Amino acid sequence: MRQRRLRWVNVALLAIIGAAMLALLFLVYKTVDAERAQRDQAEKTVEVLDQLRRIGRATINGETGQRGYLITLDRRYLEPYLVGREQIGPALDRLRELLGEQATPRQSELIDEIDVLARAKFDEMEASVALLESGRLLDARRAVLTDEGVETMERLNRAMREMEQIENAILGEATAQAALAESRVLPLLGGLLAMLVLAMIAGTALVSRAARAEAEAAQAAALAEARDRADLLARELNHRVKNLFAVVLAIVQMSARGKPEARELTESISNRIRALLTAHEVTQGEIDRPVAALAQLVETTLAPYRSPSHTATIEGPEVFLPAKRVTPLGLVLHELTTNAVKYGAWSCGGSIAVDWKREGDRVRLTWKEDGAEVVGEPGNKGFGTMMMDSAARQFGGTVTREFTPGGLIVCIDLPTAD
Repeated sequence: MRQRRLRWVNVALLAIIGAAMLALLFLVYKTVDAERAQRDQAEKTVEVLDQLRRIGRATINGETGQRGYLITLDRRYLEPYLVGREQIGPALDRLRELLGEQATPRQSELIDEIDVLARAKFDEMEASVALLESGRLLDARRAVLTDEGVETMERLNRAMREMEQIENAILGEATAQAALAESRVLPLLGGLLAMLVLAMIAGTALVSRAARAEAEAAQAAALAEARDRADLLARELNHRVKNLFAVVLAIVQMSARGKPEARELTESISNRIRALLTAHEVTQGEIDRPVAALAQLVETTLAPYRSPSHTATIEGPEVFLPAKRVTPLGLVLHELTTNAVKYGAWSCGGSIAVDWKREGDRVRLTWKEDGAEVVGEPGNKGFGTMMMDSAARQFGGTVTREFTPGGLIVCIDLPTAD
C-alpha cells in the first residue's frame, strides 16, 4: 500500500513538472511570435510611410516645376515636374502592394482615393504644361488660378495623413501585444521558481519516505531494490529540476535577443538563475558525496539574492557536514533568505550577518538581520515555520527565533558527526 502511495505521489510530481515545462514552451512560442509580428509590422509601417512621403514629395516637386515653368517660361524649371511624374506611378503601385490583402477596409478606401487624387493632380499639371507648350499662356494661368488644383492637393494631403495615422495605430497595437507577451515572462518565472522549491521539498519528502521503506524491509534483496528506486527517483527529480532551470534561463536570454538596452538587466537575471541552480545542487546534495562545507552551503544559498543593496557578511571556521544534514539545513537557510527578501532586512535596505562556531561535536549558527522594522512575533505558525521545525528534527538539532526591534535573530544548533 505504501509503495502504491509513493508511486502516485511520484506520478503527480512528474505531472506538475511536465505541465510547467509545457507552459514554458507555450510562453516561448507566444513571446517569439509576438516579437516577430511586431518586427514585421514595424518594417512594413516604415516602408508604407516612406512611400507616402515619396508620393507627397513627387506631387510637391511636380507642382513646383509646373509653377516655375509658368512664371519663367524656362523649360529648365520643368525638371522637378518631370521627375515627380516619373516617381508617382511606381510609388502608388508599391504602396498598394505593401498594403495588399491585409489592408483594413478604410485603408483600401484611402489607397484608392490617394491614387485617384495624385493622378488627377498630375493630369491637371500636365494640362497646364500642354497649354504653355502651345503658347496659350493666359489659358494656362487661368487653369492654375482655379481652386480645383488647391482642393485636390488638400484632399490628397488629408488622405495621406489619415493613412499614416492608421498605419501608426496598427504598429502601436503590434508593439503593445509584444510588450504584453514579454510582461508575462516575469510573473510566470516567479511561479515556476516557486514550483521548483515545492518540487525540492516534495523530493525531500519522497526520499525520506523511501528511506523509511528501506528500514522496514526484511530481506536484503528488498532493501537493495528500494535503495535503487530511491536513487533513481532522486536523480530523475534533480534532472528535471535542472531542465526547468535551463528552460527558464533560455526564456530570459531569448527575451533580450535584439534588445541591447535590456542586456544588462537580463544578464543580471541570468546570473541569479545560475546561482539558484548552484544553490539547488548544494542543498539537494549528491548521493556519492559524503560531506559538504557549511560555508559553501551558506554562500550558495545567499548568492542569488545578494547585491549592493542586499548585503550580507559570512564568518565562521571550516565545518563539514554529512550529506543527510546538508539538505534539511539548506531548506532552512533558503526559507530564511526568501523571508528576508520579502519581509525582513533585505526588503527595506538592511543587512544580514551569518556566523557560526564549534561547541564540541556540535555547531551553533546565528542568523542576524539588521535594519528591519519588526512589529512582533507572528501569532500563527505558517508553512515556513513548520517546515523549519521539521527540518530541524531531520538534522537532529534545534531552530530558535527571536523577533527584536532591529530585526530577526535565528539560532540553529546541530551536530556535525554522522
